[in-house]
Amino acid sequence: MAEPPGKKLKSSLPQCTAHPSSEGSSRVRQNLPAAVEEALCGVSGLMWDGAYKLQALASAFERDDVALPRVAAFFHQEALKQQAEAEAMLDYLAERGGKYCGKDIQKPGCEAVCAVLPALELLLLQLKEEAGVLVELSQLAREHGDPHTASVVKSHFLAPRVDRLKLLGDLLTSARRIGCTSDQTRGFGEYILNELQEELTR
Repeated sequence: MAEPPGKKLKSSLPQCTAHPSSEGSSRVRQNLPAAVEEALCGVSGLMWDGAYKLQALASAFERDDVALPRVAAFFHQEALKQQAEAEAMLDYLAERGGKYCGKDIQKPGCEAVCAVLPALELLLLQLKEEAGVLVELSQLAREHGDPHTASVVKSHFLAPRVDRLKLLGDLLTSARRIGCTSDQTRGFGEYILNELQEELTR
């Protein structure tokens, strides 16, 4: 059955309500559908939010009452990857003649996280959410006759997340195996993970 006119399918793509009209757009605009431009803008903002959250997690593990430097370095590295991807998506948007709408930075919402296990689980949830959004963005681009954007999203943004998700799954398994907990008791398991986990220093 066809969708009733004016009714939108449920979407997890971030909405960019402040996005300007495509009228009077850039001279270098290259067959970039308005819906795809808006979605690229929204997903870029989502990635920036993710980078800010990861940086906040890294700072939490640098505190003197936590003192897990390799864990902090791991989250710093993840934040840098996230920031680089957000910048790459903005560069792609600009190359296609699209516009980016900046937005206010919100609190990361992870200020109370001071244990390794919930921090890793938060990162896993974030990466899964972003992967789902990227799949939907790729599908949206194909539906609007923009196979180039669909290909770029899959190869440059979605594919790298597969390796990151695998690494994160391994880290979570190791953390649980050595006794890391979700509370803030910060037992010996977190110390062992910080000292011996090879993936944290890659």
